Amino acid sequence: MNFELSEQHLAVREAARDFARQECLPGVIERDSNMTHPTEILKKMGEMGFLGMMVDPKYGGGGMDSLSYAIAMEEFSKIDNSCSVAMSVNNSLVCWGLETFGTEEQKQKYLPKLATGEWIGAFCLSEPEAGSDATSQRTTAVDMGDHYVLNGTKNWITNGGTSQLHLVIAQTNPELGHRGINCLIVETSWDGVVVGAKEDKLGIRSSDTHTIMYNDVKVPKENRVGEDGFGFKFAMKTLSGGRIGIASQALGIAAGSYELAAAYAKEREAFGKPIIKHQGISFKLADMAMQVEAARMLVYRSAWLKDQGMDYDMASSMAKLAASEAAMKISVEAVQVHGGYGFVKEYHVERLMRDAKITQIYEGTSEVQRIVLGRFVEKGQLYLPDHK
Repeated sequence: MNFELSEQHLAVREAARDFARQECLPGVIERDSNMTHPTEILKKMGEMGFLGMMVDPKYGGGGMDSLSYAIAMEEFSKIDNSCSVAMSVNNSLVCWGLETFGTEEQKQKYLPKLATGEWIGAFCLSEPEAGSDATSQRTTAVDMGDHYVLNGTKNWITNGGTSQLHLVIAQTNPELGHRGINCLIVETSWDGVVVGAKEDKLGIRSSDTHTIMYNDVKVPKENRVGEDGFGFKFAMKTLSGGRIGIASQALGIAAGSYELAAAYAKEREAFGKPIIKHQGISFKLADMAMQVEAARMLVYRSAWLKDQGMDYDMASSMAKLAASEAAMKISVEAVQVHGGYGFVKEYHVERLMRDAKITQIYEGTSEVQRIVLGRFVEKGQLYLPDHK
């Protein structure tokens, strides 16, 4: 087993790290406080190729692998998670879903705009009464022959107010349950698409999160993704890959929190020596370092499995659960290491702590991940060493 990153992966990490520090770090505290969307930064990210990393170059993308994407997500998430969540949705939910399951016509029409950042995409699944239970879709898409008429409300939509394209999951045949659900490509300029107020959130505050209403939106039949009734499978398959993106975000929060805490502990003195030399602090940092590395192995492995064309459902669920739990625990400890300074915005760790919480919730809560993994255990499919 080779755990060394390739030259390409190292180059991606350096490019993402440099961009995040030079473009995202300045003003990140003010953007967070004022809920200011990083519109211009996202445009630059698109120009640099960070919004379509895995898209085939013939559609304007970078043609990179999932591990490159995970590495870049980690670096951006150390600095600004409002940028990285927009990057995650555009890459792994919208672009990947369209490229994997869309028609050639759909890909040619939309992917070049999405991959370069000319357009930003949003993934519209959650509803007021359908969060973790994605089968309970109230949004409807009535089949009118050559088009659908879309009605309903979607909640917690990242990129909701600044996106030009939505992938909307809607119920067409209620009597078929989840087999009657479709995914529709909706352009936000169409009549009937209404964007609600921006959510005032605990963390990722400059991220563009909105409720979206669809009122008699006419969607051409050619904008359905996949065969009739494929929408639920589309959502589940897409979210499985999306978990790698959010796991990478959580890893970045954990790693960023640890790095800030370690640097501060070397500078801050108490009782005549740097606090890193006090066992109470050094033990905390040792545990934090171990947890970061354990999460990184799970995240990178899930991305590697995806790149090999192997089943990664279980691995991405493990990675998302472990990394989000690590992000929450490590960011809290980073605040503790900083003492009173950790409680103020200037030192960044309080923002990372607030950002960490959402990674335990969106794209499948920690409880849902445990349900998923529990099913693998029940079927005897969870990876365990051979015992003879």
